[in-house]
Amino acid sequence: MNLDRLEWINSGQEPPVDSEQRIIDPHHHLWERGGSRYRAEELSEDTSRGHTVTDTVFVECLANYRKEAQKELRSIGETEFVVDESVRSKELKGCNISGIVAFLDLSLGDKVSDLIEAHQELAGQMLKGIRHATAWSSDADIPISHSKPSEGLMTDKTFIDGVRSLGTRNLSFDAWMYFDQLHELHDLAKEAPNTRIIINHLGAPLNLGSWKKKQDNVQAIWKSELRKLAKLENVYLKIGGIGMENYFGTNWVSRPKPPSSDEVVTVWNERILWCIETFGTEKCMFESNYPVDRQTLPYSVIWNTFQKIVQTFTASEKDDLFWVTARSVYGVGS
Repeated sequence: MNLDRLEWINSGQEPPVDSEQRIIDPHHHLWERGGSRYRAEELSEDTSRGHTVTDTVFVECLANYRKEAQKELRSIGETEFVVDESVRSKELKGCNISGIVAFLDLSLGDKVSDLIEAHQELAGQMLKGIRHATAWSSDADIPISHSKPSEGLMTDKTFIDGVRSLGTRNLSFDAWMYFDQLHELHDLAKEAPNTRIIINHLGAPLNLGSWKKKQDNVQAIWKSELRKLAKLENVYLKIGGIGMENYFGTNWVSRPKPPSSDEVVTVWNERILWCIETFGTEKCMFESNYPVDRQTLPYSVIWNTFQKIVQTFTASEKDDLFWVTARSVYGVGS
């Protein structure tokens, strides 16, 4: 996937549908590697395009690891990097990087507590949670998460204990897995009732690999498992990742210019409204997933898509989706 076709992506930027609506973007990344750059300046440029993005939450992405450190300590370099970027973000137009969802290996048992403290020493109150991605598939055409999880990791007792330990420190767990693993997350969430758990990217109803020709099955499994998860008080849903060509196979990447928000609404409207109805606005939050979603969608188009999908909602319901739920779950913004 190419995340840096900037001329192409900027050809599709749109003015905001609602420039007054406050937004907390609860899911974006930062990095500079392999010729690809998305740091405070690029985030500022995107959040200054007309929508009112006041705060953001960084989510781990293998950035600036300490390569010479012991394996379990390498991700501390990422937290250090983002703390520095957050300071710089306050000097730039746009928004504040107000929270960090870091990575540490939650399957390390007794070491987890010390690792949390190491991240907190650097980030202080900015540390809001941990993401240990568990996306796994036996299908060779479906990628395994960057954290290289083993099959069934969420069912491992030591991993469950690690997720529980986050709740005792008022930290959340961001869950990135595929739709056919949601049943494992359901059991994990029941075992860790005092930890806030946030499902990433709609729970990943995949359209790739062997699932490409089984979309009816995908939708049935995805909806069935999300219904169960929605009943748990400690589970929340991030609505986004809708520009991920590599998972959702929209074919937008091959177009002469990016799709408009109207076109994106046509593809995602029904599923997003179903998610909101199932979880309720108070348990859903819209996310940009930038710059990963930059492979197909301009930043402005993502937020316009969401604004158009919920245009008939009440002001209070819109606030839930665009910033109140994110503030409540992550403790960012005022």
